[in-house]
Amino acid sequence: MTGTHDTASTHSGAPARHGHNGHGDHAHLVSALDLDAELMGGYLDDAAALIADTLGRTPGTIVDLGAGTGTGTQALARRFPEARIVAVDSSPEMGELVSRRAENAGFADRLDTVVADLDAGLPELGSPDVVWAAMSLHHVADPVGLLRAIAASLAEDGVVAIAEMADVPRFSSAREDPELQDLQDRCQAATAHAGWEALVDWTDALDDAGYDVLRHQTIEIERGGPSQSVARYARHWFSQFRHRLTHSSADPHPSALSPADVSALDDLLDEDNPTALHRRDDLTMRAGRLVWIARPRGAVS
Repeated sequence: MTGTHDTASTHSGAPARHGHNGHGDHAHLVSALDLDAELMGGYLDDAAALIADTLGRTPGTIVDLGAGTGTGTQALARRFPEARIVAVDSSPEMGELVSRRAENAGFADRLDTVVADLDAGLPELGSPDVVWAAMSLHHVADPVGLLRAIAASLAEDGVVAIAEMADVPRFSSAREDPELQDLQDRCQAATAHAGWEALVDWTDALDDAGYDVLRHQTIEIERGGPSQSVARYARHWFSQFRHRLTHSSADPHPSALSPADVSALDDLLDEDNPTALHRRDDLTMRAGRLVWIARPRGAVS
């Protein structure tokens, strides 16, 4: 029986889940997460295989911190068909989506959902064998403290697995388009300078929290066209560049893009522009996910 345990739900474990107040914001968030899962979700099976190989046994309980719409939860349930799965998210609506996904996929009898604010600490989860945090840990106020709490709760030989973006996705055109590539280069440089929270290396934090890193691997993803989904994903990322890397003249910032780059982004995002991204069917996306698998130092392996 699927259970829902309520604690504070003011903060989400996933980067894009802040501020989803109201039906419109929630629907937009779900759409964005589903698009990301459609194009990037293939890495989850590879990551689950790494977890299985590193753990070296069949896990009894797996926790998905920042479960969102449940794409990762489902991948873990599929790879470990005997495990109990606990999906944690700050949003009750996301918990309901995970539960519906579990019903449709046939693992609802192995699922518990927990609504929890990870900034308030780790909820009571028993002694899980695996704690999985995909694109979520970087949005916690005290990630090292949370990692220490996870270490204290894990089963004796349990592991924590973390996934983050290796970099922002890159889009290339089947026809030569040096302007698009140059614009991406400048956007990526500005992104690195701005210190986007999703681009983070957890190696030192895991060491500070008392873990030995057992695996640290990049999983590459490539998706080609013709694909409306790739075009929509490109539009999503160039929108992020437009809104997060541009500033008014009254508030200059060293990571801000030039007026010419802002104009180029506006053209790519203009729905009426014949060269806009959403009209493109020739784009290929390349991206990657970094995966760390770690065990508390001194734990029995």
